[in-house]
Amino acid sequence: MVFNLTSTTTLLTILRPVNALAAGLASLVGYVIATGTLISGSFFLFLVVFLITGAGNVINDYFDREIDKINRPLRPIPQGKISDKGALIYSVILFIAGISISLTLGTFCAVIALFNSVLLIIYSLYLKRTAFIGNVAVAYLSASMFLFGGAYFGINGIILNIPIAGITFCAMISREILKDAEDIKGDMASGALTLPGRIGIGKSLLIALFFTISAVIISFVPFSRWGLLYCSGIIPVDLIVLYGAIKPLNCKSPECVKNTSASHFQKYGMFLSLIVFLVSALLLT
Repeated sequence: MVFNLTSTTTLLTILRPVNALAAGLASLVGYVIATGTLISGSFFLFLVVFLITGAGNVINDYFDREIDKINRPLRPIPQGKISDKGALIYSVILFIAGISISLTLGTFCAVIALFNSVLLIIYSLYLKRTAFIGNVAVAYLSASMFLFGGAYFGINGIILNIPIAGITFCAMISREILKDAEDIKGDMASGALTLPGRIGIGKSLLIALFFTISAVIISFVPFSRWGLLYCSGIIPVDLIVLYGAIKPLNCKSPECVKNTSASHFQKYGMFLSLIVFLVSALLLT
């Protein structure tokens, strides 16, 4: 059997719906940043991103099924709630659905959707196990959600979203390095060569801090467009992500990094930044 009796719950869980939802919302925020409003057609932006992000999560779990037995044993494939073949088929269906819908949103959106789908597959196959390059790929994919939303408005929409994409890119590299530091044992056992596995946890944490500081610096670029009210919202978010990057600096073990909840602080900060960007775009544009 491809799926067992818990298939409905499993098919939702393996998507990592919170992450897919956040990515979809980021595309809507990207459109609002470009236009200051939403239209009914922008719902399809959300749907495309949700489907393709979900597809990427599923195929990542498929290729990482041996690693996840160590690092993430409660995920659906290690638990036996969905078969390897079932996960692969499911991801293909999601990719096809997302790309097909993107074709109705214009050339820029279709190109980004297709490129990101291919990159998600390449990431799961090769890049995730390559030191730092995999982190850059994930950071680009996260940042591109804003560019995708802006692309629905055309080239000007993409340009207006570049600062937000830059903030997201740097913040995501930092978070990915922190997560790699937490998962170093499982990654090394499976042969994955992540940055912490190559240069050590201490140096990796310093690099994560560098990219967090870069994200904070770039976060002040939209001040020229949105003014002091924007700054009053983004500064507390900046402090949260900085705290998350500074807290584990003295750690020497993956358990220590995990216990600091550093990657969670980064995650919370990025969710809050979405709210700040959205409110600023709606009220201050």
